[in-house]
Amino acid sequence: MAIRRLAEEARLSGAVVAGGMVWLAGQVADDATADAEGQTADILAQIDALLAEAGTDKRALVSCTVVLADIRDAPAMNRAWDAWLDPAHKPARMTIQAPLVDPAWKVEITGVALAPR
Repeated sequence: MAIRRLAEEARLSGAVVAGGMVWLAGQVADDATADAEGQTADILAQIDALLAEAGTDKRALVSCTVVLADIRDAPAMNRAWDAWLDPAHKPARMTIQAPLVDPAWKVEITGVALAPR
Protein backbone atom coordinates (compact mmCIF):
# COMPACT_ATOMS: atom_id res chain seq x y z
CA MET A 1 0.00 0.00 0.00
CA ALA A 2 1.32 3.43 -0.93
CA ILE A 3 1.48 6.18 1.67
CA ARG A 4 1.86 9.84 0.64
CA ARG A 5 2.92 12.42 3.19
CA LEU A 6 2.09 16.06 2.48
CA ALA A 7 3.41 19.28 4.04
CA GLU A 8 6.00 17.46 6.13
CA GLU A 9 7.43 19.24 9.16
CA ALA A 10 9.98 18.15 11.77
CA ARG A 11 7.48 16.13 13.85
CA LEU A 12 4.53 15.47 11.58
CA SER A 13 2.96 15.61 8.17
CA GLY A 14 0.21 18.11 7.50
CA ALA A 15 -1.74 15.30 5.84
CA VAL A 16 -1.23 11.65 5.02
CA VAL A 17 -2.89 9.92 2.08
CA ALA A 18 -3.30 6.19 2.76
CA GLY A 19 -5.90 3.47 2.44
CA GLY A 20 -8.16 5.56 0.25
CA MET A 21 -8.34 8.33 2.85
CA VAL A 22 -6.71 11.69 3.55
CA TRP A 23 -5.85 12.09 7.24
CA LEU A 24 -5.34 15.73 8.28
CA ALA A 25 -3.07 16.65 11.16
CA GLY A 26 -4.45 19.17 13.61
CA GLN A 27 -4.31 22.51 11.79
CA VAL A 28 -3.80 25.77 13.66
CA ALA A 29 -3.86 29.36 12.43
CA ASP A 30 -0.78 30.93 10.90
CA ASP A 31 -1.92 34.20 12.52
CA ALA A 32 -2.35 33.42 16.20
CA THR A 33 -3.26 37.06 16.92
CA ALA A 34 -6.60 36.71 15.11
CA ASP A 35 -9.83 36.09 17.02
CA ALA A 36 -11.49 32.66 16.96
CA GLU A 37 -13.43 33.46 13.78
CA GLY A 38 -10.29 34.65 12.02
CA GLN A 39 -8.24 31.69 13.22
CA THR A 40 -10.95 29.31 12.02
CA ALA A 41 -11.07 30.92 8.57
CA ASP A 42 -7.25 30.67 8.38
CA ILE A 43 -7.35 26.98 9.34
CA LEU A 44 -10.12 26.17 6.86
CA ALA A 45 -8.07 27.77 4.07
CA GLN A 46 -5.15 25.54 5.10
CA ILE A 47 -7.45 22.52 5.00
CA ASP A 48 -8.59 23.51 1.50
CA ALA A 49 -4.94 23.74 0.39
CA LEU A 50 -3.99 20.36 1.90
CA LEU A 51 -7.00 18.65 0.38
CA ALA A 52 -6.19 20.21 -3.01
CA GLU A 53 -2.61 18.94 -2.73
CA ALA A 54 -4.06 15.49 -2.01
CA GLY A 55 -6.22 15.80 -5.14
CA THR A 56 -9.57 16.30 -3.43
CA ASP A 57 -11.59 19.01 -1.68
CA LYS A 58 -13.85 19.72 1.29
CA ARG A 59 -16.77 17.89 -0.34
CA ALA A 60 -14.86 14.66 0.38
CA LEU A 61 -14.54 15.33 4.13
CA VAL A 62 -16.23 12.59 6.11
CA SER A 63 -15.30 13.71 9.62
CA CYS A 64 -13.86 16.77 11.40
CA THR A 65 -12.89 17.44 14.98
CA VAL A 66 -12.77 21.03 16.18
CA VAL A 67 -10.87 21.75 19.39
CA LEU A 68 -11.53 25.10 21.05
CA ALA A 69 -9.34 26.44 23.85
CA ASP A 70 -12.50 28.14 25.16
CA ILE A 71 -15.89 26.65 24.27
CA ARG A 72 -17.37 30.16 24.48
CA ASP A 73 -15.66 30.76 21.11
CA ALA A 74 -18.02 28.24 19.45
CA PRO A 75 -20.32 30.91 17.94
CA ALA A 76 -17.33 32.72 16.37
CA MET A 77 -15.86 29.46 15.08
CA ASN A 78 -19.26 28.46 13.67
CA ARG A 79 -19.56 31.75 11.74
CA ALA A 80 -16.35 30.96 9.84
CA TRP A 81 -17.32 27.28 9.52
CA ASP A 82 -20.77 28.12 8.12
CA ALA A 83 -19.29 30.57 5.58
CA TRP A 84 -16.88 27.84 4.39
CA LEU A 85 -19.12 24.78 4.53
CA ASP A 86 -20.66 23.29 1.41
CA PRO A 87 -24.19 22.62 2.74
CA ALA A 88 -24.66 19.74 0.31
CA HIS A 89 -21.56 17.95 1.66
CA LYS A 90 -21.49 18.32 5.44
CA PRO A 91 -19.00 16.08 7.27
CA ALA A 92 -19.68 14.53 10.63
CA ARG A 93 -18.24 16.91 13.23
CA MET A 94 -17.36 17.02 16.90
CA THR A 95 -16.43 20.17 18.81
CA ILE A 96 -14.66 19.96 22.15
CA GLN A 97 -12.83 22.23 24.57
CA ALA A 98 -9.24 21.41 25.50
CA PRO A 99 -6.02 23.28 26.19
CA LEU A 100 -3.95 23.83 23.04
CA VAL A 101 -0.15 23.67 22.90
CA ASP A 102 0.28 27.41 22.24
CA PRO A 103 -1.86 29.62 24.51
CA ALA A 104 -2.38 32.04 21.58
CA TRP A 105 -4.17 29.35 19.59
CA LYS A 106 -7.94 29.45 19.99
CA VAL A 107 -8.85 26.72 17.47
CA GLU A 108 -7.38 23.50 16.10
CA ILE A 109 -9.14 21.40 13.46
CA THR A 110 -8.41 17.92 12.13
CA GLY A 111 -10.32 15.76 9.71
CA VAL A 112 -10.53 12.75 7.44
CA ALA A 113 -11.54 12.85 3.77
CA LEU A 114 -11.90 10.36 0.97
CA ALA A 115 -8.84 10.31 -1.28
CA PRO A 116 -9.25 10.50 -5.04
CA ARG A 117 -9.24 7.22 -6.92
